[in-house]
Amino acid sequence: MPKYQFNVDVTPQYLPEQSAPGEDIYGFSYTITITNTGESPAQLISRHWFITDAAGHTEEVRGLGVVGHQPLLKAGESFQYTSGCRLRSASGTMRGSYFCVAEDGERFEAPIPLFVLEATGGAGAPARVLH
Repeated sequence: MPKYQFNVDVTPQYLPEQSAPGEDIYGFSYTITITNTGESPAQLISRHWFITDAAGHTEEVRGLGVVGHQPLLKAGESFQYTSGCRLRSASGTMRGSYFCVAEDGERFEAPIPLFVLEATGGAGAPARVLH
C-alpha cells in the first residue's frame, strides 16, 4: 500500500431545474468522496480542475480547499462534498487533481478521474462516470 494516497470517487448529476437549454445554460452537480487509502494522515490543501464543454472550450479552475474545507484525513477516513458547475453545452467533461500534504510534510497529488457531464440522461438521471 502506498504511504501517500487519496482515492477520489465522483457521482455527477444533471440539474434540469438549474438549466435553460434555450439560453445554452446547463447545470450540473457532482458529489465527490475522497478517501485516504494511504498509510499516513494527510490534508487536502487545494484543487485544480479542467472543465471542458462539448465545443472544446476548457476552463481551468484553481482554489484552496473544497467547499470551504481543507480536510485532514487519517488512513481510512473519507470526506464527501457536493459542488456544481454550468456548461454552455448539454455535455462536457471534468478532470483534475487535489494537492495534498501529509502530516510528515510530504507533498503529493491526488488525481480526480475524468467524468462526463451529460444533460441527455433526463430529469434526475445520473451522468456517466469514466474510470
